[in-house]
Amino acid sequence: MSGASVCDVNERLSALELRVQQQEDELVVMKAAMADALRRLDMATPRKQQEQQRGGKGGPLREAYSMSCIANGGTTRKRDSASFSRKDTLSSAAKSPRTGHNPARPRSPRRHKDSCPGPAPHRTAQATGQSPTQRKSDRRPPPQERGTPMAHNRCVAAAPSQRKFLSEQIKLCVCFFFSEGNIKMFMRGRPITMFIPSDVENYDDVRTELPPERLKLEWVYGYRGRDCRANVCLLPTGEMVYFIASVVILFNYEERTQRHYLGHTDCVKCSQEWTRMDGVSLSTLSIIGSGTFERGVGSLAFSKADSGQHLSVIDDSNDHMLTVWEWQKKNKVAEIKTTNELVLAVDFHPTDPGTIVTCGKSHIFFWTWSGSSLIRKQGIFGKYEKPKFVQCVSFLRTGDILTGDSGGILLVWTRNASDTPPGKGPRAFQIVRQVKGHEGSVFCVCEMRSGALLTGGGKDHKIILWDSELRPERDVQVPDQLGTIRAVSEGKEEELLVGTSRNFILRGTFNDGFLVQVQGHTDELWGLATHPFKDVFLTCAQDRLMCLWNATEHTLIWSRLLEEHGHCADFHPSGAVVAIGTHSGKWYVLDAESTDLVGIHTDGNEQLSVMRYSVDGSLLAVGSHDNFIYLYNVSERGRKYSRYGKCSGHSSYITHLDWSPDNNFIMSNSGDYEILYCDYKQGGRGLAAAISFTFSVFNMNNISSELQKICGNKLCFYGRD
Repeated sequence: MSGASVCDVNERLSALELRVQQQEDELVVMKAAMADALRRLDMATPRKQQEQQRGGKGGPLREAYSMSCIANGGTTRKRDSASFSRKDTLSSAAKSPRTGHNPARPRSPRRHKDSCPGPAPHRTAQATGQSPTQRKSDRRPPPQERGTPMAHNRCVAAAPSQRKFLSEQIKLCVCFFFSEGNIKMFMRGRPITMFIPSDVENYDDVRTELPPERLKLEWVYGYRGRDCRANVCLLPTGEMVYFIASVVILFNYEERTQRHYLGHTDCVKCSQEWTRMDGVSLSTLSIIGSGTFERGVGSLAFSKADSGQHLSVIDDSNDHMLTVWEWQKKNKVAEIKTTNELVLAVDFHPTDPGTIVTCGKSHIFFWTWSGSSLIRKQGIFGKYEKPKFVQCVSFLRTGDILTGDSGGILLVWTRNASDTPPGKGPRAFQIVRQVKGHEGSVFCVCEMRSGALLTGGGKDHKIILWDSELRPERDVQVPDQLGTIRAVSEGKEEELLVGTSRNFILRGTFNDGFLVQVQGHTDELWGLATHPFKDVFLTCAQDRLMCLWNATEHTLIWSRLLEEHGHCADFHPSGAVVAIGTHSGKWYVLDAESTDLVGIHTDGNEQLSVMRYSVDGSLLAVGSHDNFIYLYNVSERGRKYSRYGKCSGHSSYITHLDWSPDNNFIMSNSGDYEILYCDYKQGGRGLAAAISFTFSVFNMNNISSELQKICGNKLCFYGRD
């Protein structure tokens, strides 16, 4: 089966999965509405009322009803049981003029005892076929009917009319039932019981406003060089520009300051410097391509002959569509399919505004652009060996085109004036010169202000300086542990900026060598731990690297390579040691200062997802993907461990856990959104009673690659793959 057929099959499967998901959402709403209606009717029977009256003071705390629906468009997970959703979404509640109200927080039982949710506020009377008077009566029942089964049936009857709307909007439904001293929730169809603290009689008495503090991004560690090219440059402001995840960073390496552009909502894959950009303002000038680009943008380039008025873009679709935009007007000028093969680069000719070059797997195309027309001419290699990949493209001052390929060869292409008569179509380019540049691939080419050229190699880890005649003048080799060269550009005076495949950014000269300016992990970041009293934190990732960072100076203190992938970590309260869990069930204890190995332990043979020392440091809890929490007695400031036992009760893998301040209880989350409170002294089973205490960790369900933790009241660290 060809690659295109496989992609078509995958797209069809995705469409079918989406339809099934929408149908499941509709069924969930219908089933939940019916179940809740039956529950209400059952509670309204005389027998139930008599039983409640006989119960006297020992009855439930109170009965009330509150619901919220959270739109979360990214996850498709099978529902197991019914749930019910409120028509008013959190997004609409957040727009309410009432200040200080937290829409995600359940309201007081008193507020919902005599009311029921009505239709979504943005649905008009014409859309539902009702008059405004009818809609008003549906939204709030008459006083004599409030709190009765008749009033609730009126609300339930309105649910089918909203099914289509809800099936498109609902991805996560949460239902709250205040009764018997607990809150019963249905998250993605799974029932969850959350216990109300036993000392809370009235929710209004403990309700608090949102804190006035807001988080502001201070520093971003790391750089994306592993799978990107030509993504480091220097602005006239003296700031180095690069990106990682969804953040574009402007780093002043002399003053050690960062500025951040946060306008993207997903990972950045490519960037292009615009010559008129001064970098002073980070405001968004234009957003183009909404609904046009499939799967993301692979490469882009500003036009040079007209001062950057046009932008060429290659998307990541199967056809790798080439589009040309008047980006200031948000107008798409031209569009055409390039090839089904991988496209690695696109660029405008600097002196011929009608020529665009694209290159990639086993090809180079020369495009003639005129108005809305794009005409392609394929580059012919002829007597020269055809490379597997044409990796990069640049332009010489003569107007010729220079390419670097996966064989380490530099090729010079010039326009063949005799190929096609004028007016008969675009003239092709042909190879006029071949130069052996590097051992392994040539990943990047950069033209310097002096007219000289810089090339970066793969296997040989070299940066070579070439004169205008493509004669090598100087070279320097980057240490193997820093990776291969992926980006090279001019810095201040004679300095060069270099990005590598192991996510390092280097700065230096041919004479003085290079210094590391930026570094980070090369694979998904999973583990994050903050020091109990110092401004340092530790990270571990899929690249088996463990790093300790200085959060004040934003520098690396030390790093150590583990035998396995690191997935979680935590410091002992004394700060003397740190524990790191791996994907195989093995966990290490290292000295936090010298990185010496203190001990190795193993719990099960599955991934360890969380490790947490108790507040006094006498116990360690280890959460595993085998659904157990393993407990250890800890002594000698974290240097000696003995197995205490294990906690059971979860039906899925452990995602988060934390200790109560008195070290007596553990609260834990699992992959099926279950929250358990464990009294480890009573056998390690999940409790069925509420415990009132505060946790220091932001526990977020089903977010394994994004880790959050609070360090005191000053710092918040956030890791992302």
